[in-house]
Amino acid sequence: MLERETMPVAGDAGPHRHDAVPATRPAMSPAQTGSGEVDGRANQGGPRPVRGRLARRRERAGWLFIAPNLAAVLVFLVFPLAFSLYLSFHSWDLFSPPRFVGIANYRRLFGSDPLFLIALRNTAVFTVLTLVPTVAIGLAVAAALNRKLRGIGLFRTIAFLPLVASTVAMAVVWRFIFTTDDGLLNLMLGWFGIDPVPWLTDPNWALVSLSIVTVWKSVPFATVILLAALQGVPEPLYEAAKIDGAGAIRRFWSVTVPLIRGPLSFVFVITVINSVQAFDQAYALTGSGGGPETGTYLLGIMLFQHAFGFYEVGYAAALAWVIFAILLLLTLLQLRFARRSEVEL
Repeated sequence: MLERETMPVAGDAGPHRHDAVPATRPAMSPAQTGSGEVDGRANQGGPRPVRGRLARRRERAGWLFIAPNLAAVLVFLVFPLAFSLYLSFHSWDLFSPPRFVGIANYRRLFGSDPLFLIALRNTAVFTVLTLVPTVAIGLAVAAALNRKLRGIGLFRTIAFLPLVASTVAMAVVWRFIFTTDDGLLNLMLGWFGIDPVPWLTDPNWALVSLSIVTVWKSVPFATVILLAALQGVPEPLYEAAKIDGAGAIRRFWSVTVPLIRGPLSFVFVITVINSVQAFDQAYALTGSGGGPETGTYLLGIMLFQHAFGFYEVGYAAALAWVIFAILLLLTLLQLRFARRSEVEL
């Protein structure tokens, strides 16, 4: 009976067939065995440490690549900013050790220094006199250069040249042009019967002269940015506007301006920042005193005087942080207005 159950006889049929054990069993797949599952998990988890090591190696390589630039930012940007903020709460003349005075520098700046209000007023007027012509002329020149004409590349190069010139060098040239007696500008005005203008000897005209020089220097940068924006406006939009009967001015205000609002806002911000921080052209054109009288006494001239003329480094550092706060506020306001306009559009 035992032999029949364990070793069936060939040809035996009936209910005992299901007890038969085949002589050879098929090989089971590794996934059906416990060891196979372990090996599968091991094979699946095997490459993960390799990928982790490769990712860490790439991360270290990336940090090594940016380490020089990061060190330069820390040394030449972060440290000077932190040190100037530290000095703004101290009194320091470059020779004796800094002496902590708290907010005395800021209190003096806003409470007992009348020249700060004069510098703030002159800077505000100078910013307006520079901002409006720069944006208007830059947009007009960019629109004129945004044409497919023969030799237009030459005119674009000529329009860009003032940006390459040295600020101090071109201010010295403009100083000769603005000479009251025999300056080129007054000679040209004399051809039309206009009396000589005291460009650099009258306080009011001196600020206007400084604005003219700054606009001449700033227009090329605005032109390049706005020209690139104009070239990105799709031509079918202009064609659709023409079909609807829109004229050139209508197409400009309804098609061009909304589509270049971002670059236009960028030009606004950069022009305001450059105007508030203006120093080199004012120094080369009218001297370090901001004259005549206080006609060109800007915030940059005031900062230079206190830092390197009166050796009040702590007071100059406080003024620098006030300028930074003003620029930050103006930039945030401009960006907020630009975003609001984009949403309404």
